[in-house]
This record gives sequence, C-alpha cells and structure tokens, in this order.
Amino acid sequence: MSIESRFAGTPFTDDDATIAAYLEDLSVPTLMASMVHVTGDPSWIRGPIKPVGLFINEVQGFIDPADQATVRAQALAALIEFRDGGCVLPPPPGPELVKEMMDFLVVETVPDEYLPMLLEELELDGVDPRVEPEHVDIGGRAPGGFGVIVIGAGMSGLLAGIRLAEAGVEFTIIEKNAGVGGTWFENRYPGCRVDVGNHFYSYSFAPDDAWTEFFAQQPELQAYFERCLHEYGIADRVRFSTEVVGATWDEAAARWTVEVRPAGGDERDTEHLTATALISAVGQLNRPKLPDIEGRDSFAGLAMHSAQWVDGTDLTGKRVAVIGSGASALQLVPAIAPDVEHLTVFQRSASWMFPNPHYHDKVGPGVTWAVRHLPFYGRWYRFLLFWPACDGGLAAMRIDPEYPHQDRAISEINDATREVFGQYMADQITDDPELAAKVVPDYVCLGKRTLQDNGSWLAALQRSNVELVTDPIVRIRPEGVVTGGDHEVEHDVDVIVYATGFHANRYLWPMEIRGRGGVVLSEQWGDEPTALLGVTVPEFPNLFCLYGPATNLAHGGSIIFMIECQVRYVMGALAALADAGEGAALAVRREAHDEYNERLQAEIDTMIWGHPSIRHSWYRSPSGRIYILSPWRMVDYWDWTRRPDLAHYEPLVPAPTEV
Repeated sequence: MSIESRFAGTPFTDDDATIAAYLEDLSVPTLMASMVHVTGDPSWIRGPIKPVGLFINEVQGFIDPADQATVRAQALAALIEFRDGGCVLPPPPGPELVKEMMDFLVVETVPDEYLPMLLEELELDGVDPRVEPEHVDIGGRAPGGFGVIVIGAGMSGLLAGIRLAEAGVEFTIIEKNAGVGGTWFENRYPGCRVDVGNHFYSYSFAPDDAWTEFFAQQPELQAYFERCLHEYGIADRVRFSTEVVGATWDEAAARWTVEVRPAGGDERDTEHLTATALISAVGQLNRPKLPDIEGRDSFAGLAMHSAQWVDGTDLTGKRVAVIGSGASALQLVPAIAPDVEHLTVFQRSASWMFPNPHYHDKVGPGVTWAVRHLPFYGRWYRFLLFWPACDGGLAAMRIDPEYPHQDRAISEINDATREVFGQYMADQITDDPELAAKVVPDYVCLGKRTLQDNGSWLAALQRSNVELVTDPIVRIRPEGVVTGGDHEVEHDVDVIVYATGFHANRYLWPMEIRGRGGVVLSEQWGDEPTALLGVTVPEFPNLFCLYGPATNLAHGGSIIFMIECQVRYVMGALAALADAGEGAALAVRREAHDEYNERLQAEIDTMIWGHPSIRHSWYRSPSGRIYILSPWRMVDYWDWTRRPDLAHYEPLVPAPTEV
C-alpha cells in the first residue's frame, strides 16, 4: 500500500476545538482503524476498548458511551500531534495488520476466502483494482470500427461508459430521459430516498465526502451520478432524450444494428446505428406498472404513478389516494401526510420492516471532514457498512426443511427475525389493535423486499387525517376509488398516486431485440428471463446485460457492487473480442447457459422467496418462479465474474467473408 494513496486524506490545519467537535460525529470503531494509519501503532485495536457486536447500520459497535469518549479524547491528542507534524503518515500497515483491522471492525474472524474481495473494496493503495491489465487500451488494439452502444445512462450505463472511456473504446450511450441517473432521475416523488447507506451505495472508485444524509434523497443521488458523468468526461458520449426501439444482430457483419429515435418521435424519425457490441443497462425497475383496475382511466382528477411524478404538484389541502404499501409508499406517505387534507392508503399486503433509527439522519460535519481528511476513514467506514450487508443475511433466507413451523417461518433464525420485526412494529401501535392487525404481515419474514423504517411509516398511519384500507379495490370511478368487502365503500379523492411498482420481469421491454436467425429476445424469454451470470444470452452474440436476470440482491448488499462485477466481466469479454480481430463474435454456449441456470434455480428452490404464504410479490414471475433474484453469495459472484471463462463461449472466430 502506498502512502500516496488518494484515500490517505488531505492535510488539515483545524484548531483543537474544531477537531474535538468533529470527532463527536464519527464511528468510533472506524476512527480507531484510521488511527492505526495515522500513528502506525496497532495498539489502537489491541487494547481493552473494542466493538462488541455488529449490526446493519449500527456503526458504533455497541461500544459503551464512556469508552467512546475515552477513544475520542485519545484520538484528539494523536491528531493534534499529527496536524502539528505536517500530517505526515508513517509506513502503511502490512497485510497481516490489515486483516487484523478487518476482524476488529466486524467482531469476527473474516474468512480467508473473502480477503481478496474485501481488499478490492478497501482499495487502500488508491489504485482501482477492478480495471484489469487486459482492459487497458482495448480500443488501441481493436480492429477498425470497433465500438459499443450502451442502452441507458443510469448507474449501470454510466459505469459502463466510464470503463469504456478508460479502455479507449469508442461508444455511445442512448438514454431515453433528459438526464443521467436512471431510476434516480425518474423517481422524484416526495420522500424518495435510497435504502442502502450512501457511503456504500456509490462507485467504489468514486466515493463522495459531501453526502448530507446517510441515506440520501433522490435529488442528491441524481446529483452524484451527474457529477460522475462530468468528472469522468463522458457527457459528450450520451444522447439524451433518445430511445432505443430495437436492435438486430447481423451475422454476416458480426455487428448490431440499433434503431433509435427521439423521445416521443415516430418511425419517420428512426435512425440506425451500428456497433460491435451492445450493452443493456436498462435495469429492472424502469417501466412503471399500473394495476388492472376497472375504470382506471375514468378518474377525473390527477392520477400518476409514483415513478412518473408530475413536477410542481401541490397536494396541500387535497384528498389523496395512494394505491400500494411497498417501498415507494413507505417513503411517500410520511412525506405528504402532514400537508394533505386526507390521505387514504390502499394496501394489498403488508410489508415487513427493518428497524433503522438512522434512516433519516443528517450527516454531521465531522463525518464529511473525516472522509476528506482522516487517513482511510472513508474506506474503513465503507467496509463497516459492507460486511454486515454482505452474505450473512442469506442464512435467514435459507429453508431448513426440518424446522417444524413452516407455516410462519423457514428456520429458527428466520423465526427469530420475524419476532424482532413483528415486535418492533407492534410496539409502535399500542392503542389501535385494528391497525396493528393490518400492518403486521401474515407471511414469512424476508420473503419479500424488507423495508427500512425509522418509525415514520406507522406514525403517519396513525395520524387523524390518514386511513389505511385493506379491503380490495373493485373499481375506480371519476370521483375516486371504490372498495369491496362486506359492502362497497366509495372513497372520494382529488389525486390518485399509484405506488404499484414496475414490470420487473420484463427486461429490455418494450424494445424488440433480434438475435441469430431473427429470434426475438422477448419471445425467447417471455416472463422468465435467463442469462449466464445474468450477463450473456444464447443466440445473442456480443450482447451483454448489466443488472440482468437473477442479479438483484434480496439479502443485502448494494446493487452497485454487483454492477461493478458485471462491468469488469463485460470489459474482459470486449478485450477478448478486440484481440480476436475483425468480425469476431462472442456467443454463449446453450449448454453453459442452461447448466448455470439449472444450478441457479436449484439454489433458489432452497430459499424463502417462493414460500406458499407469499401471495403477492414482484420477485415472482407469473408462473410463480423466481428469475430476477440472485441466491449466490456475493463472494462467489465476485469470483465468477472477475473474467469471462471462454470455455462457456463458442470459439472466437471472425465471421465468414461473403464471396
């Protein structure tokens, strides 16, 4: 590790009192790790004060407050000396000490098999390890006309563009929206925010020291991706407000022809672009799904999907209906409830919620200062967020066939989780048993997306101007919503917001992607999309999916981690194509694809997501099977995607030349 690492912190001259105030904001275990770098003294992590436990979003390690104060006082003295000495770092810790620091922070022995992945994440030397040597100058050694088209400028497409630019590959990103960010550009409803800590929900190579909230709201997230777009110099490679209509593989030329048109245009505006490879970066949650309700189009007031929020909408004094009670509703409802005259929330099924008292917390100035100035504080803080959200969560989602209470849980640890979550929810509603019965789910815990909560959701439902309705919706009329049950009830409203999710199983829909022999991707997939490692699809050479089938994480982590793994894999594939020469095509073998997906489905069958108690879940296809979730340990997926195994692909030979 080089002491010149860009994560070593910039020198500081702050006075003693200012530093002392900053230290009050910090994670003490992370501070102790940083002090090992500052002083070169491992005793910071070998003394009597140490973390005693680890839990998601609990960054103090359950250290006693008095002990925290002791550490902060000791750190202040050391930092004053460091400052007065010109902020000169001693030699960096060696590998054994770095491993000891990992074990210290997570209060367990990190298995050896995780070390390469974790060292990558830490990136202590400041050299991006996910840029492999063979990715350097792909464009320089590729044949003439070698280029890539990327569909989408969300977090996946932006990352692909950054890596392609680094490799010197010609590329164009086609983005249907007017700006970058994908889901963080489109979802602008009040209260919209991320549910993974920002210091982890960001590119590993592009941390941000200026987050204002630990779980940032949509404007700040979109601004982060906008900043990356410009800082990495690829803004001029994006065609905004342009939509991909379809793409066709030309077998003779070994190229993709991509049909694009301006957003809102028609066939007369269609333009044809060609490229060696096509990267789909459209994601899963980009096509809003509206419920099939009788009379939906008859409503006379304002109606909108939460992902299509009408800018400038003022709900003050309005009667509002929110249809849905999942992730979007949980954020939206508390944000608008204080302003509306009356809010009716229509719930099909309740959601399990994960207690996170820090969900709406502001980032104190000390954290910003520490990430910017304290050596490697930001890297170890990211690690502290990464590990508890890594593979440990899979244990509570794996079915124990011997567990006797399968009607309520799938294992002892899953049942214990249910008890904790259920009690957390019940404790917030002590004087309304009817509401309590509605909000505590009746299906197995962790079988659907578990939502972050700091108490704001249930507090909102208990407001005098808010009503939770669980009777089924039977129709919509011009004046509002009609529910059934024992008798029909009319709910007159001025505005309807559909918080009803997305067409999660329809990748690349409604685009028409044609591969070998004219096979249409949407027809090959139907509602059951599959791909090798979620990236490559039989009969579609040189097509690469990011955030593709079976890569969504349901047990923790950050999808950005998965995308970084996938982009590295794709860059390896492009390097192989470039080296193979003009006209080469990379086509996954059907048998390799099928073998992988058989293993994947067998693994999914051991997990909770298909439990019979779950009646409604966007995880499921219409057949009831799961095709969008990854059941794999992150460490395994990271290992499998470090570089493509060319044995999974047909020989890389140029296309035949027409005579």
